[in-house]
Amino acid sequence: MGYVHPWHVRYYEVDQQGVVFNAWYLAWFDEAISGFFQHKGLPVLGLQEQGVDFQLVRAEMNWRSGVRFGDDVSILVEPVRIGNTSFEVSFTVLRDAEAVCEARIVYVSIAGDGSGKCPVPEILRRVLG
Repeated sequence: MGYVHPWHVRYYEVDQQGVVFNAWYLAWFDEAISGFFQHKGLPVLGLQEQGVDFQLVRAEMNWRSGVRFGDDVSILVEPVRIGNTSFEVSFTVLRDAEAVCEARIVYVSIAGDGSGKCPVPEILRRVLG
């Protein structure tokens, strides 16, 4: 079962074509993954306090329809895969139950001390599983 993160499109997120500028979707997904972890009882800051963090290493997005200023959308967050040092999450932006954008993002687990990637910690595995 995934997590649904609500979003209200703000004026400054819209470009001259009248739709949300593509870069904002990555910012939305950042907010949504934080909301997912918070909902599961694991605030992102809580991970950092344990010396663990993660970063985006790959993103693939497909748009079906534009989202406009004032639209209310929902971002469905669903973990897809957990590897040794990485995990993949699916994001679906829904407007009135219609999928307008779908994305798959791969994150890599990194050590909090900056020493590089590390195995996905058990606490993350439990929340993602």
